[in-house]
Amino acid sequence: MLSWEERRQLVKTANLYYIEGWTQEQIAKKVGVSRPVISKQLQKAKDFGIVEVFIKDESLHTVELEKELENRFQLKDAVVVPTEGYSSDLSKKAIGQAASNYVSKNLKNVNKIGISWGTTLAEVVKEYPYERRENIKIIPLVGGMGSQHVEIHANQLSYELAKKMHGSCSYLYIPAVIESAELKDRLVNMHDVKTVLEEGKKVDMALVGIGYPYQDSILRKVGYLNDEDIEEFRKAGVVGDISSRFLDVTGHPINHKINDKVIGITLEDLKQIQTVVGVAEGINKKESILGALKGNYLDVLIIDEPTASALLALDS
Repeated sequence: MLSWEERRQLVKTANLYYIEGWTQEQIAKKVGVSRPVISKQLQKAKDFGIVEVFIKDESLHTVELEKELENRFQLKDAVVVPTEGYSSDLSKKAIGQAASNYVSKNLKNVNKIGISWGTTLAEVVKEYPYERRENIKIIPLVGGMGSQHVEIHANQLSYELAKKMHGSCSYLYIPAVIESAELKDRLVNMHDVKTVLEEGKKVDMALVGIGYPYQDSILRKVGYLNDEDIEEFRKAGVVGDISSRFLDVTGHPINHKINDKVIGITLEDLKQIQTVVGVAEGINKKESILGALKGNYLDVLIIDEPTASALLALDS
């Protein structure tokens, strides 16, 4: 229980600090005590309810979601982008801006960046600023060639990001999914293909999207998946993919013939990379993202606010 005199002193100190804008050092000199005494008085004012601190900003909710994502899934970082009321295109653009800003500010000791493919990653590259990063090389993490949707293939994204950074890039001119496992085994042993795949395993940072095969699937649009594959996925419990590697909601790779025909780094390879940045948009992907997190494939997650809320609710 505080005495009247002690309470009066706490109110006086709090008023000078929070209302008048004095520093703790200035208050200490005025009162004739040390700065640590003032610090303790301010804490005591909070403890006894004399001072209550409120953060009045729309970003508070996203910051709370970020903290919960980081704690629940042991992430290095989470970035939640407020997109309530946005169309999918606007939401992807906002995610792209946030992700490009995050990458640009976290390139210390990064010499090689790996990149997967997809519409959300294409927005990241599109929003990336022009910089001088001549020491950085971009490497595609999965094959990508053909005449459809070439603007979102890993090779194209590698080239465009390298151009933005004034850096260099490698190319993996081979489809992401090959017709047969036998042909895939022959192709991955070709010198040029093998060299780029080895580069991909040794990048310092990887940028990956998270796919959902049952709605607006790019893999389906470019012809890598058919109706039979989709039905088999449902039976096998597939919830999504990372770099065309399919997994279930617990994060385990699924036992399906398509995983034997993909040319790109594996999910286990991904786990060995120092920083894997997952970029995703859309509530329909909540189970896909949960699978990626449960499998511990991501170190950083950049996501829209509605999906972050839905993801946490799903995991509860």
